[in-house]
Amino acid sequence: MKIFLAQLTTETNTFAYAPTGWGGFEEFGIYRGDASRVAPEGSGSLMRFMRTMIEADGHQMVESLCSFAQPLGRTVRAVYEDLRGQVLDDLRAALPVQAVQLTLHGAMAADGYDDCEGDLIARVREIVGPDVPIGVELDLHCHFTALMQRSADVIIAFKEYPHIDVEERARELYRILVDMMQGRVRPTTGVFDCKMVGLWHTTREPMAGFVRRMQALEGKDGVLSVSLGHGFPWGDVPESGAKLWVVTDNDAAKAQALAEQLGREFWELREQTGDNSMPLDAALDRALAVPGGPVVLADVADNPGGGAPSDSTFVLRRVLERGIGNVVIGAFWDLGAVQICCDAGVGAVVDLRVGGKCGPSSGEPVDLRVTVRHILDKHTQGLPGMTGRVPMGRCVWVEAANGLHLLLSSVRGQIFGTDAFQGIGITLTDKKLVVVKSTQHFHADFAPIAKAVVYAATPGAITPDFAAIPYRHRDLNYWPRQADPHAERAGVLPA
Repeated sequence: MKIFLAQLTTETNTFAYAPTGWGGFEEFGIYRGDASRVAPEGSGSLMRFMRTMIEADGHQMVESLCSFAQPLGRTVRAVYEDLRGQVLDDLRAALPVQAVQLTLHGAMAADGYDDCEGDLIARVREIVGPDVPIGVELDLHCHFTALMQRSADVIIAFKEYPHIDVEERARELYRILVDMMQGRVRPTTGVFDCKMVGLWHTTREPMAGFVRRMQALEGKDGVLSVSLGHGFPWGDVPESGAKLWVVTDNDAAKAQALAEQLGREFWELREQTGDNSMPLDAALDRALAVPGGPVVLADVADNPGGGAPSDSTFVLRRVLERGIGNVVIGAFWDLGAVQICCDAGVGAVVDLRVGGKCGPSSGEPVDLRVTVRHILDKHTQGLPGMTGRVPMGRCVWVEAANGLHLLLSSVRGQIFGTDAFQGIGITLTDKKLVVVKSTQHFHADFAPIAKAVVYAATPGAITPDFAAIPYRHRDLNYWPRQADPHAERAGVLPA
């Protein structure tokens, strides 16, 4: 059987300072039909994983577009339409196909398109017709929309945050599609709108237990899959927010009833599972109170994985003001600073202006006298849960007074793995404080070496004040903005 695959992923922060254009996609590679072979350890790692599995089963894989851009603002309309067109042209050329499997994000928006994924899936459906199975894998920070639901046969989201189960979910989706092709199942989906906006870490209870609860229901009594789409808080589109959906084998009533049951269970956990970040000074106090080190501190508001610039200086400035030593901070996306250090060379002592360049959410630049310790071209870091590597571009390690170590990068991206630092020579286990520009994806690799993990709510592009996000397009009836947004169901207006 012939299975068509495509991958197009980016997460859109509609409040971000700059659009996502060709450069954002080209930075990580735009591959059309060959990512699994020419970039198997990078952007094409999931395609390689799928090719190995599909061909081992004796099926034919038709590989189309594979492209990713680091989250930023809305994608330029012409860029999205061109990338979409490449997928659709490849699909037409591949016909007939017996199934389509798409790897998308679920929170991609472009100029003129609030729901890029729904638009793409609907156009795929127009081409293949009503009888060809379409399966979609989404990031759990997706907006699960009505257009997505009615256009695809089965949609599955990652369950873990950090996303350590990307390949596992791809395998799960593929097996359901194979069962559909062979006439063994007929998926149907029920969805419950949780009316919640937030971030929910699955590395701590009770969210870890809730993930186990979802998984325990799968594969029994006709339940094929259970997904909780957390939503992306900084995507101001009409259908954003947390939603829970259940896929059953030809039992719509059961799918809807179970989705509502689980959605309400998640709602009841809201006070125990929400954001656990704290003001910067309180976070630093907590970190310093921990005996020994390293303590890992997440600079959550400057996470480029959510569309932040990754050059904010709020933590750096406060570390300097408080005289905290033996600290690592990274990665600063600062092309000018990288170039100056590269021109000076390893061992040079340089007066360097760091960060604070992209806008108000970046803070003010910080001037430091630094020693250039190492320069590494084409640096990469690991991505826990996948076999591929993430490019960081040309990177520089500089050291300032009082044991302050900074990682500077030429490719904007959040910190995933400890090798982002260690791969350029920065040791971690002997440091007091390791500051990562990331919200949660660092946790899988850093938690095992950390004496504690602390989340700092600094000023920045994605501050976690979910009740005050200045939405203009989505419904404002959501928790925590409203104490009980579900009260309307009983005819009671929320306070």
